[in-house]
Amino acid sequence: MSQKILFIDRDGVLIDEPADEQIDAFEKFRLTRGCIAALQKLRDAGFQFVMVSNQDGLGTASFPRETFEGPQRLLLQILESQGITFREVLIDDSFAHEGKPTRKPGIGMVMHYLRDRSIDLASSAMVGDRETDLQFATNLGVRGFRLKDGHYDWAGIAHALTASPRTATIERVTKETKITVQVDLDRASEPAIATGHGFFDHMLEQLGKHGGFGLAVRCAGDLHIDEHHTVEDTALAIGQALKAALGDKRGIGRYGFDGGDGDGDGDGDGDGDGDGAGMTAAEPPSFAAAARAAFALPMDETRAAAAVDFSGRPYFVFEGTFPRAEVGGLATELVPHFFRSLCETSGLNLHLQVRGENTHHMVEACFKVVARALRLAIRREGSALPSTKGVL
Repeated sequence: MSQKILFIDRDGVLIDEPADEQIDAFEKFRLTRGCIAALQKLRDAGFQFVMVSNQDGLGTASFPRETFEGPQRLLLQILESQGITFREVLIDDSFAHEGKPTRKPGIGMVMHYLRDRSIDLASSAMVGDRETDLQFATNLGVRGFRLKDGHYDWAGIAHALTASPRTATIERVTKETKITVQVDLDRASEPAIATGHGFFDHMLEQLGKHGGFGLAVRCAGDLHIDEHHTVEDTALAIGQALKAALGDKRGIGRYGFDGGDGDGDGDGDGDGDGDGAGMTAAEPPSFAAAARAAFALPMDETRAAAAVDFSGRPYFVFEGTFPRAEVGGLATELVPHFFRSLCETSGLNLHLQVRGENTHHMVEACFKVVARALRLAIRREGSALPSTKGVL
């Protein structure tokens, strides 16, 4: 997984800068307001920190190195005591008139980050207090923040970098279809669906409405031939959009299942009494077992169950037989195909079961129950990555 880096200036950013612009004594040492809380939040959001500082003439008579090292050690010790450490500390000791490439806004000290393909520069940033720091950010190709009255404070920087909206827009164009999908995982809104296939539109509306996220889909497909390409390519595009919007998946629920049967008693019959008697003799044992470990949803005589995991490993399992080969102009064989395609591009593991008598109810229940499971899986629960592997 790519690593986000926060490049941080020192004086005026971590330590309040004195009038003479040189922190060479302990009495000049004072942390900037809010820096520790913000750095902890950014650390929890997956950032690693690199200090990048110009220290004019460090090691010369005008700025003896020993007067720098005491306050510097104190700074690092205080931050470390609060769980904040630096991947690297990079100090340029030249004067401005020397014009060295290692002095900000030059990026000579950080060229190795440009060469390191494991670094996610698009998600990285620079925090400084001068225009040269913003120019450094531009030269490096990262986002720049100026810590100064009238610009940003530490709380604002942390919010901007950690509370980014989970949105995505995907455009997918093939010889058969032209599709645009937009998702907003943190804003429930009325779905805006237009694929040219009325019944399929109605099913996609269930996905957005009951998933609790904004979903807009526009598709121009070869419906004059049949609906296969429209259904398949739409699923692939929605999966891409979900994956892009989730980003590194920090803080998400990851899993979507009820742990029982949706009624809270855990007996798998859906009636809430805990005795399991609601299951009929005709109900397959495999379905009953699945319902006890999935989010289950009834729709009249129909019952559907779904369990999802945004594991990054696409896998789809389907159990169910539709009584009819077609409903609303949609071939029912395309229902599991839709969800399989969704899994492929989103990195989703989905187990889906359905049984019933009315084909319309069964298909609609599939979309609704997957939506409800997704709603649990994409919800924010904090900032930690929900994996012991350290990657999803």
